[in-house]
Amino acid sequence: MNDCLFCKIGKGEIPSFKIYEDDMVFAFLDIHPDSEGHTLIIPKNHTLDLQSIEKDTLLAVLEAAKKVMDLLSQKLPIDGFTIMQNNGDVQEVKHFHLHVKPYYKNSKEQRTPEEIYTLITK
Repeated sequence: MNDCLFCKIGKGEIPSFKIYEDDMVFAFLDIHPDSEGHTLIIPKNHTLDLQSIEKDTLLAVLEAAKKVMDLLSQKLPIDGFTIMQNNGDVQEVKHFHLHVKPYYKNSKEQRTPEEIYTLITK
């Protein structure tokens, strides 16, 4: 889709804090995070939601989620994760995306996505 925000991010037309990419998926830090390291994982091919995603694409997204969780856990003092996916009216961007939200027992500071990106990628 020409006007899809996430398609443009996945193609590199809009800058993002990319932390993982392979042939099928693209993962980047949320610019309005609920917690430090909050990441969105999208399929590179436009797919609306869970009901329309192909099984191989869904598997690729879930495999990427495991890799993202491993990467974040190596760099941040994470105590757990929430994995979430919205459909229908609650889906802000109409492109399938999986939220990987780190959980911290003792969250003291909220660094910016740029600061987290620098920490994760060094």
